[in-house]
Amino acid sequence: MEKEFHVITFESTHYAIMIEKKLKGKYNVQTIPTPREITASCGLSIMFQNQELDEIIQELINLEVDKNMFDIYKIVKTDKGKKAEQINWR
Repeated sequence: MEKEFHVITFESTHYAIMIEKKLKGKYNVQTIPTPREITASCGLSIMFQNQELDEIIQELINLEVDKNMFDIYKIVKTDKGKKAEQINWR
């Protein structure tokens, strides 16, 4: 069985907390440990479901922050493990 979701990874904990505050309440997001399939400076990531991708990308684009401080990945979980694919959103 395959399961897909997205995560936002960060270069710093400061950005993880700041972006979480901006998204929480508007979207169904959850802070999780960064999946080990992804190399990131910060150990925290924000997880959200596929159907919210476009809205969250638009929200991130509209923020007045350094867009190079975070990335978005699609995570595909199968019986054989997880696969991470970086999303080109900028």
